[in-house]
Amino acid sequence: MDASTIGLLVAFGIGSLIGLERQQSESAGSFAGVRTFPLVALLGALVSLFFPSLLPILFGMFLALVVVAYVSKIVLEGDAGMTTAIAMVLTFVYGAMAVHSEEGLTLAVVFGTVTAALLAVKEPMHELTGRIGPTELRATLKFLIVALVVLPLLPDGELEALFGLNPRFVWLMVVFVSGLGFLGYALTKVLGPQAGIGLTGLLGGFVSSTATAMAMAEQSRRNPELATISAFATAVASIVMFPRVLLLVAVVAPELVASLAVPLAAMTAVGGLLSLALFARIRAGRKPLFVPDNPFRLRPALLFGTLFAGVLLGVDLVSAVFGAGGVYWAAALAGTVDANAITLSLSKLALDGDLAATVAVTGIVLAVVVNTLVKIAIVWLFGTAAAGRLVAGILGTTAAAGLGVVWLL
Repeated sequence: MDASTIGLLVAFGIGSLIGLERQQSESAGSFAGVRTFPLVALLGALVSLFFPSLLPILFGMFLALVVVAYVSKIVLEGDAGMTTAIAMVLTFVYGAMAVHSEEGLTLAVVFGTVTAALLAVKEPMHELTGRIGPTELRATLKFLIVALVVLPLLPDGELEALFGLNPRFVWLMVVFVSGLGFLGYALTKVLGPQAGIGLTGLLGGFVSSTATAMAMAEQSRRNPELATISAFATAVASIVMFPRVLLLVAVVAPELVASLAVPLAAMTAVGGLLSLALFARIRAGRKPLFVPDNPFRLRPALLFGTLFAGVLLGVDLVSAVFGAGGVYWAAALAGTVDANAITLSLSKLALDGDLAATVAVTGIVLAVVVNTLVKIAIVWLFGTAAAGRLVAGILGTTAAAGLGVVWLL
C-alpha cells in the first residue's frame, strides 16, 4: 500500500471520527453529520493529491459553501453556534494534510484526534469553565507567559557573559518549579488536597525530585494545614528518584546495575516503608476541607533557579580544580542540584574504562544521598518546621541506609 492510499484512508478515518462525534452529540443539527464529514475530508485529500494547483480556489469555494450552510442553519433553526462549521473547515484541511507529506499525515492524525476529543468533552469543559475564577485565570495566563513566551526567547547555549551558564536550561527549571505548584493546585481542585498533592509528588519525582521538594515546601508555608501531605509528597518524589537513577544506569552501563541495585534498593525500601507509615497517619487524621489559594507564585521558583545556577557554576569550578581526582567532590556537589547528570557522566566514564566501577558506583550513591539531604534543607528553609521534621525523619533515615550499605559493601 503506497503513501497516497494510506493518506486517503487516514483522511476518511479522521472525517468519520469527527462526523460520528457530531452526529452523536446532535450539536450539528441539519448542518452536517456522520456522512458529510468523511466526504469533506476526502474532498480535501483528493484535491490536494491530484489537483494541488486548484486547492486554494476549491478551498475558497468550500468556505463559501460552509458560510451559506451556516447562515441557513441560523435562519431555519435559530442556532448561531459556530463549532460545527469550524470543525468542517478543519476536516477539509486535515484531509489535505493527510496526503501532503509524512509530516502532514502525522499532524493530521494528531490534530484530528484532538479536534474530535475537544468536541466530545463539551459538557465537562463548560463545567470546568464555570469553576475557574478570576484568580485561576490570571495565574494561568502568568504561567503561560513564563513557559511559552519567556522560555523560547532565551538563548539556548552556554554564554561566556554568564560564566558558561545556559539561560534557557536554568529558566526551564524555573518553569518546572512554578509548573509543579500550579499542577498541584489544579489536581487539588479536582481530586482534593490530599490526593492532588500526593499525586503531584509522584509525578514530579519522575522529572526532578529537587524541584518537587521546593514546590511542596512553598505549599506547606502558604498552607500550614497541608504540611503533612506536602512532606509525604516530597518523600514520594525522593523515593521515585532511586529506581529512576537505576534505570538510567541500566541504559548507559548495565554492568554497574548489580553493584548499584543493593544500596538503591535499600534506600527505596526504607524510604517506602516510612512514607507508608506517614500515609497511614494522614489517612487516619482529619482531612483538610479547603483548597490551597494563590496557584501561581514565581518568587520561590526564581529563588530556586538562582540556587540551581549557582550550584552548576560550583560543579564546573570543582571539576576544573580537582580534575578526575575530584570525582567524589564533583558527585557530592552535583547532587545538590540533581542526580541525573552526574549519574549519566559517571556511568559513561565507567563504560569507557576511564573510571573504576567501584568509584562510579560510590560516586552515584553519594550524589543520590546528597540530593536526598538537600531536599531536607530545602523544606527547612522554604517550608514549615512541621514539614521539615517529617521530611528530615524519612529522608535522613533513608540517606543513612544508603551510606550504611555502601560502607558495608
